[in-house]
Amino acid sequence: MKEKQIINYFFELGILKKFYHNGPQVAGVKHPDTIAEHIYRSSVIGFLLGEMEGLSGEKVAMIALFHDNPESRIGDHNKIAQRYMDREKIEKDVLKEQTAYLPSSIAKKIKNYWNQHAEKNSKEGLLAYEADLLETALQAKEYLDIGYPTKGWISNVKKKLKSKSAKKLLQELEKTNFTDWWQELKVV
Repeated sequence: MKEKQIINYFFELGILKKFYHNGPQVAGVKHPDTIAEHIYRSSVIGFLLGEMEGLSGEKVAMIALFHDNPESRIGDHNKIAQRYMDREKIEKDVLKEQTAYLPSSIAKKIKNYWNQHAEKNSKEGLLAYEADLLETALQAKEYLDIGYPTKGWISNVKKKLKSKSAKKLLQELEKTNFTDWWQELKVV
């Protein structure tokens, strides 16, 4: 029955709320963000970035929404671990299995979104990739502002950005403290 497989898929994706990003742990972060938290903010960034670039923010957000779903089975791998594996092939194999029991039209859409991010073969896929990078830079900036050695992560993101909007956002991110957003909201 398809409904059972769909419900199982939902439960599997719930694992993403339990898996922590591995890279911050290498930097000494005791309680890093989860993969699900990363996906959420990447999707929001993707929507805004798409709109800023005159593309479909909804499509960019959907691509970002599905980009890390295979990590529910294989977890997150930091840049050191990725040196020793073909991550894209592994994730593609996982995605194929994950979606095998979903209705074929839905599985096809999910795979298409994932492929656009992995292959960067569309303008929206490229922006979703940049949204993923910007979210990583935001998280790194939060860690940096509280004393963790993550400045190099922001520099690495800077090298990879292509769109004008993503570059402008990163430039602003570098000079903004992660707590600035609430400073004006404090009750005096």
